[in-house]
Amino acid sequence: MASNVTTRLRTLSPWAGRAGVATLLTLLVYVVQRLVRWLYPRRLPLDSVLGFVAVWAASFLIVYGVSLARKKLLWSLRNQMGAAYILIAVVPLLLLLAMAGLGAYLLYWQIGSYILYSEVQTRVQRVSNVGKALATALAIESEANGHLVSALPVATQGTLDAAKAELPGLQVEVGAGEDLLTRTRSGEGAGFAGIVFDNQTLTLEAVVVHRVPQGKLMVLVSAPVTPQFLETLAPELGPIHFLVNRPEGKTSVPGQFAMLNGEKVKLVGRVATERRPEPGPASWFDKRISGFTLLRVVDMEEGIPRDSQAELRASFVTRPSLLNRQLFGPLGDIASTAVTLLFIVGIVFLVIEFAALATGILLTRAMTTSVDDLYLATRHVQSGDLSSRVQVKKRDELGALGESFNSMVQSIGGLIEEQRQRQRLENELAIAREVQTQLLPREVPNVPGVELEAICRPARLVSGDYYDFIRIGPTRLAVVLADISGKGISAALLMASLQAALHSELLRDGLADEPVPPSTAELAAHLNRHLYLHTSEERYATLFLAIYDARNRQLSYTNAGHVAPLYLAGDRVQRLTTDDTVIGLFADVQFQQVTIDVAPEALLVIYSDGMTDPENARGEFFGTDRVAEVALRSRRSPPQAIASAILKGAEDWSGPAEQADDMTVVVARFSAATKPSTDDEVHLVEEKSRSI
Repeated sequence: MASNVTTRLRTLSPWAGRAGVATLLTLLVYVVQRLVRWLYPRRLPLDSVLGFVAVWAASFLIVYGVSLARKKLLWSLRNQMGAAYILIAVVPLLLLLAMAGLGAYLLYWQIGSYILYSEVQTRVQRVSNVGKALATALAIESEANGHLVSALPVATQGTLDAAKAELPGLQVEVGAGEDLLTRTRSGEGAGFAGIVFDNQTLTLEAVVVHRVPQGKLMVLVSAPVTPQFLETLAPELGPIHFLVNRPEGKTSVPGQFAMLNGEKVKLVGRVATERRPEPGPASWFDKRISGFTLLRVVDMEEGIPRDSQAELRASFVTRPSLLNRQLFGPLGDIASTAVTLLFIVGIVFLVIEFAALATGILLTRAMTTSVDDLYLATRHVQSGDLSSRVQVKKRDELGALGESFNSMVQSIGGLIEEQRQRQRLENELAIAREVQTQLLPREVPNVPGVELEAICRPARLVSGDYYDFIRIGPTRLAVVLADISGKGISAALLMASLQAALHSELLRDGLADEPVPPSTAELAAHLNRHLYLHTSEERYATLFLAIYDARNRQLSYTNAGHVAPLYLAGDRVQRLTTDDTVIGLFADVQFQQVTIDVAPEALLVIYSDGMTDPENARGEFFGTDRVAEVALRSRRSPPQAIASAILKGAEDWSGPAEQADDMTVVVARFSAATKPSTDDEVHLVEEKSRSI
């Protein structure tokens, strides 16, 4: 499909340039529309239509750009090689650098997120530990007094002071926290420890429950998340923001839009550091890392469905140098040395890469120069100048190619002459084929009670199989099928000689008026003598010659070494053979004649060995039995259908293999018409045949 589009673009090049300009304008309008929507998040008219048009415009621009590049830039082999070196050397290098940069950014992002997450979890665990300590002290005091104590013992004051120094604003409530356990579905044994958002305020809260004989003790410890609290978290991360937001359109709680890492969110709560400036770069490679981590928060606002729970996004800004100082600080000077060595190795790799690219370009120029010389030489040869030669400058493979080209040009003249001779021979073979076609019967003779059909498919341009129908008087018909030894034009010439001899024997004057049909054995002997005298010793032919007399419905035949034809009368199959030798090998040979009475609706199938010799994939021949099987299966069909079925059966048996021998089949059906018995009837048949 892409090639069709490219072809159309080439044919429509007059307007393709204007279409390209229109496409660029469409994409520019789409970019402006997306920028406006980014600044003002609202749906604009025709958003979907413009997006659809922009997709099609971008597709057209890509196809047009590729077509233009292939047509203008990549036609030259030098440009193609340059593009290949860029794709092989430069592009992978850039991709590796981009992947390394992206991987480093994601790694530092992950490290910063982990540090921030760990710091918050440490504070949450600290709040939980304070709650557990206070609950334990209350449980001991309650068991000692025999009743539940609601006031904190004096002994816990030191614990509280130490916790408040680490967690400013820490508060403790005895007997509170049931609603938090219910909201979070926490069990009394597990309690709760985490971040809670309630009344537009973020807090770290822990609920601890102790069971004593006097009842249930519940302690709620909370510490607000304030800017002062964030100042105590991970000083290597720089500014920290805790942003609480809910899905837009699913809550009625007032909020405001704010930008977070290039994304607009609807805020319902925000806490940020106030005294942490953004850290500056320590070097050119010390890029700004902006990341965030998501923290689980329990939304205690009333009327908020569970699918609209608030989300706490803790964002930070840092530099790789700060994180490296934290990560590799225990290693001392070794860490900086390792980083320096890494940069040195990277620079060495870049130098090697550029040196390899320059070497590749020089090699490309050397190769393309030789190719250009070859191209110019081929243009000269194309114009008919066979004296053009390529100058061989280097003894390399391209130099050997140039020498081969020069040698090829020298032999082109001889090849052209050889092609002319071959063309002349093919023309002569075509003429021989046309002449041979004229020798075969062009129409079927009209003999009472006989239907004939023949199919001949040569293995080469000319055939060595010869079949013929010769009418002898009004009621007699000679049917012949011969298979000449060999193939090609020599077999065709021998076939012409055989056809001329047979016609001279059967069409001589007075033969049709004789009361007895000519003897097929004598005809075979005459043909044998003729071929023996006029052909070389190794030339011969197999022959089946039959004469049918419609007056007495008798068939006389002689089989001179030919594959036995099939005589089908009902379901009975008889093979017609006389055990005679082939014609043309010996001077004086006696042949036999056999005469049979032809049954009504009988069928005669004569074929050459090209019908029985085809082999399947297992090396099995089609054979005479399968020919008989096909003939029996289709015996009630017309002769043309029977001949076609036998030929198709042999072809299907051999499959796609090349035809090895000439394939010829002749089918004769003898109908149940009443045979003429008087001279008047004979003359009537003769008059009808002449009128036809």
